[in-house]
Amino acid sequence: MSVVEHALRIAQMHPDEILAIVGPTASGKTALAVELAVRMDGEIVSADSVQVYRDFDAGSGKPSALELARAPHHLVAAVDPSEPVDAVWWAERAVRAIDEIRARGRTPIVCGGTFLWVKALLFGLAPAPRASLDVRARHRALVEREGRPALHARLRQVDADIATRLHPNDFVRVSRALEVHELTGKPMSVWQREHGFSVARVKARVIAPAREPEELSRRIEARVHAWLANGWIQEVESLRTRGYGGARAMTSVGYAQISAMLGGAIPRDELAGAIVRATRIFARRQRTWLNHASVTWIR
Repeated sequence: MSVVEHALRIAQMHPDEILAIVGPTASGKTALAVELAVRMDGEIVSADSVQVYRDFDAGSGKPSALELARAPHHLVAAVDPSEPVDAVWWAERAVRAIDEIRARGRTPIVCGGTFLWVKALLFGLAPAPRASLDVRARHRALVEREGRPALHARLRQVDADIATRLHPNDFVRVSRALEVHELTGKPMSVWQREHGFSVARVKARVIAPAREPEELSRRIEARVHAWLANGWIQEVESLRTRGYGGARAMTSVGYAQISAMLGGAIPRDELAGAIVRATRIFARRQRTWLNHASVTWIR
């Protein structure tokens, strides 16, 4: 049985649930989603925190022109890079897109690797406070002075449970967890335990294409080299020139390394290797998250 046939069988067994396709970066989520959309008369709702931005194209894994022609996509290139987008913003629009797709008599398929967004869609989020630009600015200033490990160390002092789950280089999530404590006096881990994430608000069957670590590593390396050959560096140069060097998406894997190279922090001949290593680390963290979630791996 092929991966597509396996996924179709799951969909047929659970017709009252939408399909949510997750998985590590470079595992083949988009290709699977497009093929399923064609066979199921479906439309795809992207759950990707970089693809959601316009002009972040070469290194975000956005669907190709052919894939876009084969299946309608939602929440791809939806906002300007300067706009703040979080899980709450995305989940609200994803629910709206799903309702509209169903109203047309078609099948919604959620696809992406930003697992917090998928979790927010399926279960909602703990009612923690909204983001504070002032707090985040202080965190960025601290990181510029002392480095990302210093911010992670502060989080570990007030919320060791969350800190153990987050990599010190994951500025966005480390900052958010620390921000919640600073604004409320209550650790994010406590907010999450109280919320529970136990009652589904959107019924979904979550699947992920299975790849052996060695195969996934090869796919990552091939993709990085292909994207670099397809103008990824030039895209980042253009984004920086247009004032988007501080955009949130610029901190994502690959974009961060290219930006560092353009700033002189990484030699150009070491760039590809740096992106590959960072992407492999990111993929391992994704697999760890998935191994603790209710996901059906398909082969």
